[in-house]
Amino acid sequence: MKKKQTFEIMDVTLRDGSYAINFQFSTNDEKHICTSLERLGLKYIEIGHGMGVGASCLKNGLALHTDQEYLECAQTYLKSAKYGMFCIPGTASLEDIDLMAEYGCSFIRVGTNVENIAQSEEYIKRAKKHHMLVMANYMKSYAATPEEFSEAVKHSESWGADLIYIVDSAGNMIPADIEKYYHAIRNCSSTIKTGFHGHNNIGLALSNSLFAAELGIDFIDCSLQGLGRSSGNTSLEHFIICLMRLGYDISTDIISMLLDSKKYIHPFMKKAGINPIDTICGISGFHTSYLKEIQKCSVRHAVNPLLLIDAYSKRDKVNMDTHLLDEIARQLPKDEQSVETVDFMDYFGAEQCR
Repeated sequence: MKKKQTFEIMDVTLRDGSYAINFQFSTNDEKHICTSLERLGLKYIEIGHGMGVGASCLKNGLALHTDQEYLECAQTYLKSAKYGMFCIPGTASLEDIDLMAEYGCSFIRVGTNVENIAQSEEYIKRAKKHHMLVMANYMKSYAATPEEFSEAVKHSESWGADLIYIVDSAGNMIPADIEKYYHAIRNCSSTIKTGFHGHNNIGLALSNSLFAAELGIDFIDCSLQGLGRSSGNTSLEHFIICLMRLGYDISTDIISMLLDSKKYIHPFMKKAGINPIDTICGISGFHTSYLKEIQKCSVRHAVNPLLLIDAYSKRDKVNMDTHLLDEIARQLPKDEQSVETVDFMDYFGAEQCR
């Protein structure tokens, strides 16, 4: 007897995937990807700039189109799938949520670090006034203790959030970590829904997502070809194939999915291989949006940027303090060759640097 699918898949190709191409998805790309995902049976599709609504600017990276144009495209071509956008308080305004509602968004994901959860209150309440499904994304979840996580959940739920996302921003979590934060949610709420967003820095995005499905998490993020920030997200193709192997009752047309993925996403993919920056970020729990500071500091002090990432993360996994970074760099051995070897060119976005 086949297992019943009790969770939803959130496709983040058009949002998180945009990081990998400097936010240059066209509305023509969006049209093809959205309609393909809908044909494949995906019910939730996230669109827009990787950093969310209101983010497109020189500092964060200019998207090819405006939020309004991305929203209009989704509204025009999606007939049954629900679509929504990411939202970082301070980057997005409350009026941006009104724009999302005007163009028919069914859900919003409000992203904050656990320590900054108070910033999300007005945004959650504004979205609920528009009757959106509100997902509270706890970025860099691994940096919070389970107790801190539980306290944050209480606040988010009291403000109206419908769902709490465990977010492995640096791709360094293992299944036991996901279970720990899942129970932190359940210890303070038996009803609020849960989600998991993985990254693949140390190769665990797929196995973590499969574990999340078995654990009972309600929403699991994937992208076509795993396209996403840093080393990418859980591959939608691999996730669905593995779910079928595990006995889940899923009727996705695998052949169509693979062909559409090859046609619309494969041209955007980086060369295969293990990237040392992505990997050390996964080991250390370091968020790639701080990499420009690492690059500047490692050049300034002629130190190994990988050692600098690792050393800094031992002091702070959440924020970037450039004075502390300089202090740490001065204590590292000189290594000009490694500075020249590490390539920082593929990293875009500055959501942590407001």
